[in-house]
Amino acid sequence: MYILSKDLFFPPVELASPEGILAVGGDLSSARLLLAYRNGIFPWFDSEEPILWWSPPKRMVVFPKSYKVSKSMRNILNRNTFSVTMNTNFKAVILHCQNIKRKGQDGTWITDDIVNSYTKLHESGIAKSIEVWQNNELVGGLYGIDLGTVFCGESMFSIVPNASKVAFVSLINHLKENDYKLLDCQIHNDHLEKLGAFEISRNEFMEILK
Repeated sequence: MYILSKDLFFPPVELASPEGILAVGGDLSSARLLLAYRNGIFPWFDSEEPILWWSPPKRMVVFPKSYKVSKSMRNILNRNTFSVTMNTNFKAVILHCQNIKRKGQDGTWITDDIVNSYTKLHESGIAKSIEVWQNNELVGGLYGIDLGTVFCGESMFSIVPNASKVAFVSLINHLKENDYKLLDCQIHNDHLEKLGAFEISRNEFMEILK
């Protein structure tokens, strides 16, 4: 595992540990975060750990152009129960992602430092959010890093059933309309798989990213 200094540098992703940890330390400055994402690396750690930088051997992804919305999801969207916006309240979205209770998860990796760092990235136009509203209340959403043709999803939340699914599909539709190559969902989980994300190798992911 590589220990980062103050220099803006990451080792090649091929040097990551079998589980995907590449480096430890450094900081969460906008410049370092952007360098990380452009090189297939992301931070993931809890409040009791140092900053850990990951590039896992398998990457959970969606190809927007070939994504097919399920019939049940189309029915949900056609009901017009929700309205969707983009970048209207990034701070509220990331704070909801930080504070939402999740099954089997004690605490959160979205520390206050993460909130502050990604909010700065949002202010510079790099971090973006999708907001889902019901009766003028924010009930779901997601945020991530926009690299231009690749969007790196970070976290999503839902206060009412289906709200995060609506955010996910709305993001994919936006990416499809704007000719993005990839939605990076980072690491496998069952919820993402049910939404249609799947794993590819790190090598394939890096080829697309480059």
